[in-house]
Amino acid sequence: MFRFLPGVILVQIITAGLVVIAFQWGGDLQLVVVIVSFALIVGLLAAFWFSAIARDAYNESLTRMRDECNDALARLQEDNARKREDLLISAEREKAALLAHSYRRIEKETRRAHAKANFKVGVAITAAAGAGAAMLLTQFVTVGLMILIASGSALSGYLMRARHERLAGKRQQETLSEVKKIEDQRDSTTARMLEKE
Repeated sequence: MFRFLPGVILVQIITAGLVVIAFQWGGDLQLVVVIVSFALIVGLLAAFWFSAIARDAYNESLTRMRDECNDALARLQEDNARKREDLLISAEREKAALLAHSYRRIEKETRRAHAKANFKVGVAITAAAGAGAAMLLTQFVTVGLMILIASGSALSGYLMRARHERLAGKRQQETLSEVKKIEDQRDSTTARMLEKE
């Protein structure tokens, strides 16, 4: 509030001077009217001056508060953006882990089902081949050859299907590993970007 001090001192000096003049020449009515008019004008000018100083001080404090609020808002927005990015990254990681776990569980169940099916098909083909060999030995050559050919065809078809499924599984595994690499790269890039901020 030292801004008001020069104005207050100036008003006091002028007022003291007017009081001294009024006591020395106090008998003249015209001089008293001039002194009072001059005092009113000085008071009015001082009021405008103080009002301008107060308005400037108010605008400065308002600008300072607005800047502080804007800085605080920017910090909050940045913190919220970081937290949102962290949540997105953790959600993506959890999703990837859940997908990998589901994939492993499905793959395990599929292998178990294939192992059971392989055993059953193997038993059936072995039984058919045994029956065909028995037919050959008991002089039913045509029927025996037909059974052996059918069981051999079934075995070769089954082996081709197993090979095809194995190759498809390898391709799927490669695709999952590529997706995992891409996600890891994206996570590391995002982490670096957050560290730079």
